Amino acid sequence: MRLLTTVTLASLSLLTLAAPAMASSCYDLWYERNSIFNDNGYCFKTRLGRSTFDNSDCYTSYPSFSAWEQDRVDWILRQERKRHCKVNR
Repeated sequence: MRLLTTVTLASLSLLTLAAPAMASSCYDLWYERNSIFNDNGYCFKTRLGRSTFDNSDCYTSYPSFSAWEQDRVDWILRQERKRHCKVNR
């Protein structure tokens, strides 16, 4: 019984981790993607980008990403295209 409870809780934990990404709105996807850019010094040019993120510490228009960050940005962009998101466009 204890093993079954542990396995069930572990399974629910995995579902919980995946759920926010699946339920994200277009704005949530935009925000997560741009947070990665912001964390890497990107200087935002659009009104929404400048009002959402602090440009005072920006230093590049071409940020470098870790492999994980690049994979995440690519995944988010695919989701935005799939959902026909139009945030800040």
